[in-house]
Amino acid sequence: MAQDMRTNKIADNVVDRNFRLYGVRKVLLTDITYLTFQSGRCYLSTILDAFTHEVLAHEVSTSLKVEFVLDTVDQLIKKHGSTLDSRTIVHSDQGFHYTSLAFIERLKDANFIQSMSRRGNCCDNTPQESFFGHMKDEIAYEISKKSHFCQVKALVDDWMDYYNNERYQWSLSKLSPAQYYRFVTTRVYPLIPYQKNDRCSLSFTIC
Repeated sequence: MAQDMRTNKIADNVVDRNFRLYGVRKVLLTDITYLTFQSGRCYLSTILDAFTHEVLAHEVSTSLKVEFVLDTVDQLIKKHGSTLDSRTIVHSDQGFHYTSLAFIERLKDANFIQSMSRRGNCCDNTPQESFFGHMKDEIAYEISKKSHFCQVKALVDDWMDYYNNERYQWSLSKLSPAQYYRFVTTRVYPLIPYQKNDRCSLSFTIC
């Protein structure tokens, strides 16, 4: 399938590791990882804002067909299209999904700029790789105990909501990704609520 889908259309490395240079919603990182559970394996496609670390779109699929990556782009546009423009860069590796004509045309139709890492150079997409690493550290074991795909998808969906809205990070001014987006766009620092028993149970992660 990869051989059938791949083209020779490799985009320039526009980002060149300047993940935060262009500001909010300007550099979007995307990639695919696999998730192993009791009945087999499924795949996760994400699109991450490099500036806020927020997951703007994600799709879980039992198939590696290019459609599930296109669905991730469609979800991005549906949820966040009003915050994106012709300066928005979508950065990926050189996998066959991202060199496919269907993916290239989808980005062109949305007026996005396509960017790709150099071949075999994971450091060109470090924040995305780091995100997958943190996610698997936290939920890979729970995923491995699930029997059915629908259970895995529900767990991933729940964790994505937690990550965006409740997982506070030192590098984001001690805010969650969604709070940090609101902070940098409004310049109003949100109050972090105290949890049960009047004790702050928030945990911070250095990313």
